[in-house]
Amino acid sequence: MAPQLQLAQDPKADEVLSNDPFALLVGMLLDQQYPMEHAFRGPSKILDRFGTLDPAMIAAADPETFADLAATPPAIHRYGRSMAGRVQQLARVIVEEYDGNAAAIWATASGIDELLERLQALPGYGEQKARIFAALLGKQLGVRPHAWRKKIGPYAEDGSHRSVADVTDEVSLQKVRDFKKAQKAQKKAEAAK
Repeated sequence: MAPQLQLAQDPKADEVLSNDPFALLVGMLLDQQYPMEHAFRGPSKILDRFGTLDPAMIAAADPETFADLAATPPAIHRYGRSMAGRVQQLARVIVEEYDGNAAAIWATASGIDELLERLQALPGYGEQKARIFAALLGKQLGVRPHAWRKKIGPYAEDGSHRSVADVTDEVSLQKVRDFKKAQKAQKKAEAAK
Protein backbone atom coordinates (compact mmCIF):
# COMPACT_ATOMS: atom_id res chain seq x y z
CA MET A 1 0.00 0.00 0.00
CA ALA A 2 1.24 3.48 -0.89
CA PRO A 3 2.11 5.90 1.93
CA GLN A 4 -0.73 8.31 2.68
CA LEU A 5 0.26 11.76 1.48
CA GLN A 6 -1.30 14.87 3.02
CA LEU A 7 -0.44 17.47 0.41
CA ALA A 8 -3.98 18.60 -0.42
CA GLN A 9 -5.11 18.65 3.22
CA ASP A 10 -8.27 16.90 2.03
CA PRO A 11 -8.65 13.14 2.69
CA LYS A 12 -10.24 12.28 -0.67
CA ALA A 13 -7.81 14.37 -2.72
CA ASP A 14 -4.85 13.04 -0.74
CA GLU A 15 -6.02 9.48 -1.33
CA VAL A 16 -6.02 10.14 -5.09
CA LEU A 17 -2.49 11.58 -4.87
CA SER A 18 -1.29 8.67 -2.75
CA ASN A 19 -2.63 6.00 -5.09
CA ASP A 20 -2.06 7.47 -8.55
CA PRO A 21 1.42 8.53 -9.71
CA PHE A 22 -0.05 10.53 -12.60
CA ALA A 23 -2.23 12.46 -10.13
CA LEU A 24 0.88 13.33 -8.13
CA LEU A 25 2.63 14.62 -11.27
CA VAL A 26 -0.46 16.68 -12.15
CA GLY A 27 -0.66 18.14 -8.64
CA MET A 28 2.97 19.20 -8.86
CA LEU A 29 2.34 20.69 -12.30
CA LEU A 30 -0.52 22.78 -10.89
CA ASP A 31 1.60 23.95 -7.93
CA GLN A 32 2.49 27.37 -9.29
CA GLN A 33 0.89 30.77 -8.77
CA TYR A 34 -1.77 28.99 -6.71
CA PRO A 35 -1.98 27.88 -3.06
CA MET A 36 -0.17 24.55 -2.74
CA GLU A 37 -2.95 22.53 -1.14
CA HIS A 38 -5.47 23.77 -3.74
CA ALA A 39 -3.12 22.78 -6.56
CA PHE A 40 -2.86 19.27 -5.18
CA ARG A 41 -6.66 19.03 -5.03
CA GLY A 42 -6.76 19.51 -8.82
CA PRO A 43 -6.27 15.84 -9.76
CA SER A 44 -9.22 14.81 -7.57
CA LYS A 45 -11.39 17.43 -9.29
CA ILE A 46 -10.33 16.09 -12.69
CA LEU A 47 -11.16 12.55 -11.57
CA ASP A 48 -14.59 13.61 -10.30
CA ARG A 49 -15.46 15.51 -13.46
CA PHE A 50 -13.72 13.47 -16.16
CA GLY A 51 -14.22 10.07 -14.57
CA THR A 52 -10.62 8.90 -14.90
CA LEU A 53 -7.02 9.99 -14.53
CA ASP A 54 -5.87 7.60 -17.25
CA PRO A 55 -3.22 9.58 -19.17
CA ALA A 56 -4.31 8.05 -22.50
CA MET A 57 -7.92 9.17 -21.97
CA ILE A 58 -6.86 12.66 -20.86
CA ALA A 59 -4.44 13.01 -23.79
CA ALA A 60 -7.19 12.00 -26.24
CA ALA A 61 -9.89 14.25 -24.75
CA ASP A 62 -11.28 17.14 -26.75
CA PRO A 63 -9.20 20.16 -25.61
CA GLU A 64 -12.20 22.51 -25.34
CA THR A 65 -14.29 20.04 -23.37
CA PHE A 66 -11.36 19.25 -21.07
CA ALA A 67 -10.62 22.96 -20.57
CA ASP A 68 -14.28 23.56 -19.69
CA LEU A 69 -14.25 20.89 -16.98
CA ALA A 70 -10.95 22.18 -15.61
CA ALA A 71 -12.21 25.76 -15.43
CA THR A 72 -15.61 24.96 -13.91
CA PRO A 73 -15.72 26.38 -10.37
CA PRO A 74 -14.08 25.33 -8.23
CA ALA A 75 -11.46 25.28 -10.97
CA ILE A 76 -8.37 23.09 -10.88
CA HIS A 77 -6.23 26.25 -10.90
CA ARG A 78 -6.47 30.03 -11.02
CA TYR A 79 -5.74 29.63 -14.75
CA GLY A 80 -7.91 26.55 -15.22
CA ARG A 81 -8.20 26.62 -19.01
CA SER A 82 -4.50 27.07 -19.74
CA MET A 83 -3.53 24.53 -17.08
CA ALA A 84 -5.94 22.04 -18.65
CA GLY A 85 -3.80 22.26 -21.78
CA ARG A 86 -0.67 21.64 -19.72
CA VAL A 87 -2.29 18.61 -18.07
CA GLN A 88 -3.10 17.22 -21.51
CA GLN A 89 0.48 17.87 -22.67
CA LEU A 90 1.77 16.04 -19.60
CA ALA A 91 -0.60 13.15 -20.29
CA ARG A 92 0.67 12.90 -23.88
CA VAL A 93 4.28 12.69 -22.69
CA ILE A 94 3.38 9.95 -20.21
CA VAL A 95 1.58 7.99 -22.94
CA GLU A 96 4.22 8.49 -25.65
CA GLU A 97 7.39 8.10 -23.57
CA TYR A 98 6.31 5.92 -20.63
CA ASP A 99 3.50 3.76 -22.09
CA GLY A 100 0.97 5.53 -19.87
CA ASN A 101 2.82 4.57 -16.68
CA ALA A 102 3.73 7.78 -14.81
CA ALA A 103 5.64 5.88 -12.11
CA ALA A 104 8.05 4.61 -14.79
CA ILE A 105 9.64 8.07 -14.72
CA TRP A 106 11.25 7.25 -11.38
CA ALA A 107 10.95 3.46 -11.28
CA THR A 108 13.09 2.95 -14.39
CA ALA A 109 15.52 5.86 -13.98
CA SER A 110 19.13 4.67 -13.75
CA GLY A 111 19.93 7.21 -11.04
CA ILE A 112 19.24 10.70 -9.72
CA ASP A 113 20.70 12.42 -12.80
CA GLU A 114 18.37 10.58 -15.15
CA LEU A 115 15.41 11.13 -12.80
CA LEU A 116 16.00 14.88 -12.71
CA GLU A 117 16.53 14.94 -16.49
CA ARG A 118 13.24 13.09 -17.06
CA LEU A 119 11.34 15.37 -14.69
CA GLN A 120 12.76 18.53 -16.28
CA ALA A 121 11.65 17.27 -19.69
CA LEU A 122 8.00 17.23 -18.55
CA PRO A 123 5.72 20.12 -19.56
CA GLY A 124 5.65 22.74 -16.81
CA TYR A 125 8.61 21.26 -14.92
CA GLY A 126 11.74 23.37 -14.69
CA GLU A 127 14.89 22.62 -12.72
CA GLN A 128 13.49 23.78 -9.37
CA LYS A 129 10.17 21.91 -9.74
CA ALA A 130 12.07 18.76 -10.76
CA ARG A 131 14.25 18.99 -7.64
CA ILE A 132 11.22 19.56 -5.41
CA PHE A 133 9.36 16.60 -6.94
CA ALA A 134 12.45 14.39 -6.58
CA ALA A 135 12.69 15.50 -2.93
CA LEU A 136 9.02 14.59 -2.46
CA LEU A 137 9.68 11.16 -3.96
CA GLY A 138 12.67 10.66 -1.67
CA LYS A 139 11.26 12.02 1.56
CA GLN A 140 7.72 10.66 1.39
CA LEU A 141 7.71 7.76 -1.10
CA GLY A 142 11.11 6.18 -0.48
CA VAL A 143 12.47 6.78 -4.01
CA ARG A 144 16.11 7.44 -3.12
CA PRO A 145 18.62 6.88 -5.90
CA HIS A 146 22.29 6.97 -4.90
CA ALA A 147 23.40 10.47 -3.80
CA TRP A 148 19.89 11.88 -4.22
CA ARG A 149 20.16 14.30 -1.29
CA LYS A 150 23.44 15.74 -2.52
CA LYS A 151 22.17 16.17 -6.08
CA ILE A 152 18.80 17.68 -5.10
CA GLY A 153 20.31 20.08 -2.58
CA PRO A 154 18.42 22.00 0.12
CA TYR A 155 15.02 20.54 -0.81
CA ALA A 156 16.28 17.11 0.27
CA GLU A 157 17.54 18.24 3.69
CA ASP A 158 16.07 16.39 6.66
CA GLY A 159 13.95 18.61 8.86
CA SER A 160 13.63 21.42 6.33
CA HIS A 161 10.35 23.10 5.53
CA ARG A 162 11.07 24.53 2.09
CA SER A 163 8.53 22.91 -0.20
CA VAL A 164 5.68 20.49 -0.75
CA ALA A 165 8.23 17.71 -0.17
CA ASP A 166 8.07 18.62 3.51
CA VAL A 167 4.28 18.80 3.90
CA THR A 168 2.99 15.93 6.03
CA ASP A 169 0.21 17.69 7.97
CA GLU A 170 -1.29 21.12 8.69
CA VAL A 171 1.59 22.18 10.93
CA SER A 172 4.25 21.39 8.34
CA LEU A 173 2.17 23.13 5.64
CA GLN A 174 2.20 26.29 7.74
CA LYS A 175 5.97 25.99 8.29
CA VAL A 176 6.49 25.74 4.52
CA ARG A 177 4.27 28.80 4.01
CA ASP A 178 6.24 30.71 6.64
CA PHE A 179 9.53 29.73 4.96
CA LYS A 180 8.30 30.88 1.54
CA LYS A 181 6.99 34.14 3.00
CA ALA A 182 10.36 34.82 4.65
CA GLN A 183 12.16 34.04 1.37
CA LYS A 184 9.98 36.51 -0.54
CA ALA A 185 10.52 39.21 2.10
CA GLN A 186 14.28 38.64 1.96
CA LYS A 187 14.34 38.90 -1.85
CA LYS A 188 12.24 42.06 -1.71
CA ALA A 189 14.58 43.60 0.86
CA GLU A 190 17.64 42.69 -1.22
CA ALA A 191 16.05 44.15 -4.35
CA ALA A 192 15.33 47.41 -2.52
CA LYS A 193 19.00 47.90 -1.62
